[in-house]
Amino acid sequence: QVQLVESGGGMVQAGGSLRLSCAASARTFNRYTKGWFRQAPGKEREFVAAISWNGGTTYYADSVKGRCTISRDNAKNTVYLEMNSLKPEDTAVYYCAVTPRSSNYFVLSTWNYWGQGTQVTVSS
Repeated sequence: QVQLVESGGGMVQAGGSLRLSCAASARTFNRYTKGWFRQAPGKEREFVAAISWNGGTTYYADSVKGRCTISRDNAKNTVYLEMNSLKPEDTAVYYCAVTPRSSNYFVLSTWNYWGQGTQVTVSS
C-alpha cells in the first residue's frame, strides 16, 4: 500500500519558520508531481504549492508566494515545504499529495494520493 507520511509540523510564533517533510513509500512517485495543501478549521482544503517531478517547475498560491519554498529529493522519495514569516492565518493541517497529472494543480480532484496531514499552529 502506497503511503505518504508528513512530518515537521508544530507550534511557532508569528514570524517564525517551519520545514515540513513528506516521505513517500513508493519510488514510482518520483515521476509524479508532488504538492502541498492545507485546511484550516471550518474552511475548505486549499492549494499551497506544487513541484514537477524533476523539480524544474514550481507553483505557489498567492497567499504563500515569497514566504514558502517547495522542493524535493527524489533519492529520498521526499518533498519539502519550507515556510518562513509565518502568520496566524497560516494555521492549518498541512497535507502532501501526489498526482501523475501536469495541470490543474489548484483542483483537489487532480490529486490521487494524500498524506494524513500535520498540524501547523502559528500564534500571534
